[in-house]
Amino acid sequence: MPSTLKSVVTYSHRSPPEASQLLRLFHQAPWARQRSLKDAKEMLQHTDLTLCAWDGDQLVGFGRVLTDFVYRATIWDVIVDQAYQGQGIGTEIVKRILNHPRLSRVELVWLCTRRPGFYERLGFTSKEQTGMVWSRTKESRKE
Repeated sequence: MPSTLKSVVTYSHRSPPEASQLLRLFHQAPWARQRSLKDAKEMLQHTDLTLCAWDGDQLVGFGRVLTDFVYRATIWDVIVDQAYQGQGIGTEIVKRILNHPRLSRVELVWLCTRRPGFYERLGFTSKEQTGMVWSRTKESRKE
C-alpha cells in the first residue's frame, strides 16, 4: 500500500514480472479475477513485450503486447493496482507501449476493451474497424 506521500513509480520493459506479482493485480479486476498462477506463468512465456510500473519492488501496473513487430500488434491486460489508480499510470503504460522502439514499424495496434473512453483519449478509434470474437467454452478448454 502506498504511503500518503506521492510514490515514485518507475517503468520497465526489459523483463516480465514474476507471475505471482501479476496475479496480485489480476485478482483486483473482475475480468481477470479467475486467472491462475499456472496460466499467468505460461501467458508471460508467450508474450512478446511487457511494460511494468513499479513502486520499489512492488508491481503496480502492467500491460502486454502480442505482435509480429511489422504489421500488427495487440495490447492486452492493461491493469493498475487499485491503490495507484488515478495517477496516470495506465496512460503512461499505454503511451510507452505505443512509443516502444521495437514496435516502431507496426502499422496497426489493436485492443479489446470495455472502457473505450480511456483509450480514445490516447488516440485509439473505433472508426471503420470490425472485430469478431470466438470463445471457447470453459468446459472445452484443455488444461
